Amino acid sequence: MFFLFGFGTKQHDLGPGDVRSCARCGNTTRWARVRQVKQFTVFFVPIARWGRRQFEVCGICGTAVDV
Repeated sequence: MFFLFGFGTKQHDLGPGDVRSCARCGNTTRWARVRQVKQFTVFFVPIARWGRRQFEVCGICGTAVDV
């Protein structure tokens, strides 16, 4: 019998976030809002999802800050 399963992290883009200054690069820009979910799949179908997290990502250097 053959089972194809996987474990990984999936990110969903939620659109633009706030305009803020980045502590790492010092630039002021509009950040992107992202939702991240860990999931377990069987035959590419998600079976279980956990660890939901929303954060914003700097558009210049990629630093992430929890929302």
